[in-house]
Amino acid sequence: MAAATENAKATNKKATKANATKTKTKTKKRRKPQKKLVIVESPAKAKTIEKYLGRTYKVMASIGHVRDLPKSKMGVDVEHNYEPHYISIRGKGDVIKELRSEAKKAKQVYLAADPDREGESIAWHLSHLLNLDPNAKNRVVFNEITKDAVKDAFKTPRTIDMDLVDAQQARRILDRLVGYSISPLLWKKVKKGLSAGRVQSIALKLIIDRENEIKAFVPEEYWTIDSEFKLKRSKFNASFWGIDGKKHALPDNDEVQKVLAKLDRDKPFKITKVTRKERKRTPQPPFTTSAMQQEANKKLNFRTRKTMMAAQQLYEGINIGKEGSQGLITYMRTDSTRISVIAKHEASSLIHEKYGAEYAATKPLKGKLPEGAQDAHEAIRPSSVYRTPADLKQYLTNDQYKLYSLIWNRFMASQMTNAVMDTMAVTIEQNGVTFRANGSKLKFDGFLKIYKDGKEKDNLLPDLNEGDELNLSKTDPAQHFTQPPARYSEANLIKALEENGVGRPSTYAPTLDTIQRRYYVKLVGRRFEPTELGEIVNTIIQDYFPDVVDINFTADLEKQLDGIEEGDQDWVKVVDTFYKPFSEEVSHAQDTIEKIQIKDEPAGFDCDICGAPMVIKMGRYGKFYACSRFPDCRNTKPIVKEIGVVCPKCHEGQVIERKSKKNRLFYGCSRYPDCDFVTWDKPVGRDCPKDGHFLVEKKIKGGVQVVCPNGDYEEPVQK
Repeated sequence: MAAATENAKATNKKATKANATKTKTKTKKRRKPQKKLVIVESPAKAKTIEKYLGRTYKVMASIGHVRDLPKSKMGVDVEHNYEPHYISIRGKGDVIKELRSEAKKAKQVYLAADPDREGESIAWHLSHLLNLDPNAKNRVVFNEITKDAVKDAFKTPRTIDMDLVDAQQARRILDRLVGYSISPLLWKKVKKGLSAGRVQSIALKLIIDRENEIKAFVPEEYWTIDSEFKLKRSKFNASFWGIDGKKHALPDNDEVQKVLAKLDRDKPFKITKVTRKERKRTPQPPFTTSAMQQEANKKLNFRTRKTMMAAQQLYEGINIGKEGSQGLITYMRTDSTRISVIAKHEASSLIHEKYGAEYAATKPLKGKLPEGAQDAHEAIRPSSVYRTPADLKQYLTNDQYKLYSLIWNRFMASQMTNAVMDTMAVTIEQNGVTFRANGSKLKFDGFLKIYKDGKEKDNLLPDLNEGDELNLSKTDPAQHFTQPPARYSEANLIKALEENGVGRPSTYAPTLDTIQRRYYVKLVGRRFEPTELGEIVNTIIQDYFPDVVDINFTADLEKQLDGIEEGDQDWVKVVDTFYKPFSEEVSHAQDTIEKIQIKDEPAGFDCDICGAPMVIKMGRYGKFYACSRFPDCRNTKPIVKEIGVVCPKCHEGQVIERKSKKNRLFYGCSRYPDCDFVTWDKPVGRDCPKDGHFLVEKKIKGGVQVVCPNGDYEEPVQK
């Protein structure tokens, strides 16, 4: 009996082990649950979104475009409805392979590229590469990368918007037709490495037209008479306005002397009119892309590309400690000043909490859309105003912090009340001669509490009333000459392009970058100057392709591209209407343009290798010395400019201007490499009276200041 019991126990143990083994085997074979695949453009964006969506989603980055027209040829079949020939972008093979592999395993694929034409195009190309159903609702768009916005977007996916795709495709094909038709002509007739494009040609023309205006400008003389008046112990300034109640110009010194002859310094002047008014200043609307680029250029001294890079990082997500990676601003490519109701309420609540009810606007000013602007997205604003710049400073780079502060302040200011100024206009007369003085005082700061613009300074006048008698303390006649129009800065040029309806938010940064890389223009003191090469290219395009540089024609073409996006225009017809006359211009230009020889200028000395004369040649970053026997002799030398200062290190060489690989100006010793002295700031040839270190010039707002690099000494600002 005992033996039977033992056998039964052993049998049960074996059965239990067998069942456990079967269970383990089943567990090993069980397949992992399928995840939903989300594809975005950038790894930073992918990281932020994956955190919001949770474990059932896998988020991957395409790292920008995956397909494009080939670089080696036109890639557009002009005979068959301008059919584009797209190929996978070189270097993207591994990315595409990985995306295909994950798409096959995925339960569902979502395409979450940026909410604009470019993003829609990326989604469409991905759809083709991954063999997705073109009618599937797999396109997800959101204007800000926040948890609520992303989750809400995944509740309502849509199909790919082919009108947006066609608008982007039409722009790409038009640019390719222009670039790949004109560029080879420029290579053949001028020099290799040149290019032409629709928007860049307009930008170049604007810069050259402005330069021609400056050259043709004839200064005109004019005079002013600024005077100081005294009422009891108070003194204030007033300026000559007119004679006998009419405004009077002062074209020369003779006219000034006639006015001064009428004045009697021993007799009092009388205040005949005092006008007191309350003037309101309204805040500006939140940023559009171009407004942000312009303001960042003016206030932060940011180049357009730098602004867009920092904005992209803020939009895609920054790790901010306990909250993890968060998108800090809304989408940064927009023409609109519209903002959501939720954002308005959030801003209003914070203004009430932080500044008081009197600062919160009941009806914030609505920005007016420029003609042709798109209202698809909101203005650029913080994704949450409760993330103040001060709170985020520790998590942001210096550039990110500066730009975020600018965006946050501009948005908050747009939701605040008007600033109120008390103004006073005073008219002073004697013997028919009229002087005027204007004063202002900030009564209520309103939006200026957080968004200063340099115009809020008080200009106080004493308490003046009609009938008051004043004494003239002094007069200061001054000669002036009218000034030519200023060259374009990056901010001014973007504003001009926008006002003329040329280009769109996404095109401004690459356009300005291209005309500089081609050395058509150069930045001198933050202003664009055309080069000799730029003027040659502009002349050819103007003479042979007038439509390409016709601002009205290009602006109309932009409207037609917008019409394609809205579904009102057929993209093939738009391209065809442009290309047929353009192709005839290309044929004519090929037959008639004569080769332009950019003559080498003699350098005035011989090559130290072969003894042949050296010449001045044009290169990518400007002019340089080269041997006239090139390519037999490849000797080159940089053209250096001495600044008239002896090297403060070796005291033998001269300090010369040099340029870095990134085309940034710096200063070094002419005896390099024997002397390795270098500095970014320009030495002035004097030593610091405190520590003996050489002094340098620093460019600051309002002028130039001579300082000691060690911070021990500084001189007054030179304007």
